[in-house]
Amino acid sequence: MNYLVTGGSGFIGSHLIEQLLKNGHSVINIDNFDDFYDYKIKIRNTLESIGNNSVFEFSDKKNDLAKLEDITESSNYKIFTEDIRNKDALKSIFEKHSIDLVIHLAALAGVRPSIERPLEYEEVNIKGTMNLWELCNEFNIKKFINASSSSVYGNNEKTPFSETDNVDSPISPYAATKRSVEVIGHVYHNLYNIDSIHLRFFTVYGPRQRPDLAIYKFTKLITEGKEIPFYGEGNTSRDYTYIDDIIDGIIKSIHHIEKNSNIYEIINLGESEVVSLNEMLSTLENTLQKSAIKKNLPMQPGDVLKTNADITKAKTLIGYKPDTKFQNGIKKFVEWFLRNDMQ
Repeated sequence: MNYLVTGGSGFIGSHLIEQLLKNGHSVINIDNFDDFYDYKIKIRNTLESIGNNSVFEFSDKKNDLAKLEDITESSNYKIFTEDIRNKDALKSIFEKHSIDLVIHLAALAGVRPSIERPLEYEEVNIKGTMNLWELCNEFNIKKFINASSSSVYGNNEKTPFSETDNVDSPISPYAATKRSVEVIGHVYHNLYNIDSIHLRFFTVYGPRQRPDLAIYKFTKLITEGKEIPFYGEGNTSRDYTYIDDIIDGIIKSIHHIEKNSNIYEIINLGESEVVSLNEMLSTLENTLQKSAIKKNLPMQPGDVLKTNADITKAKTLIGYKPDTKFQNGIKKFVEWFLRNDMQ
């Protein structure tokens, strides 16, 4: 099969492409290497995902991205450093390549930055996704998997969070864009018969995790003996989901949508276990065998108090079965971090 993966050089995307290639598929990766964090990290993700162990000599971003396109192109893998907001550039890719299914992971991420830059989040996360749907319709591509987020649940009082819960009260622009895309996806399904699955990811962590996320940030600051920003009293909690379990859920979603028609589904992908901020920090301290220096700060606007996935639908519909306990996942992440810290 020929898959188009947006955001394929990011954390989740690079792991997904690695698995798709191992399974014998062809992949087109579209990633704009946004300056949200150091582009060198994404280059390393890309090389690792395709099994290229050659040493990459960095110079400047423009030349490095051009060189990356040259050295990674093969019969079953191509990378395009394009922005999903640029419909003309996307159309050129669709025109030149056969695509069986689009897996859309690209987005402007982060709850707190979205409060500062809401219009940019709307432009990338909503308009960019609509560009892809428009091209799917134009080129008769009928299968689409979209990365949504647990943030759409906001401060949902009912736990665990179920796909049937009302999610019309987001508390950040980021969450609002993710929910909007789910709704617009139904429009394209209804009008143009584009089958779609929207996967609500719950706090994904593991090797190649973005450096701005709490587990990575805390690990780095603890190892360096620096203060960590600790928001609130540590009672907020998350349903942390290990990257291998997320990839398993995406692969099973691909199998489901390929084997069935008239599909519009929203599916939670979580671990279904809740870990408080205090518990997360103590697990890191125990694994690193080093105490954290906390800088206590007030809760931040847009942050949800708790996430907790009801994964009954995922288990029943696609056979999803996460099996990585938090302590084991943290151990694997820390081992990777100590080998590969790139900051």
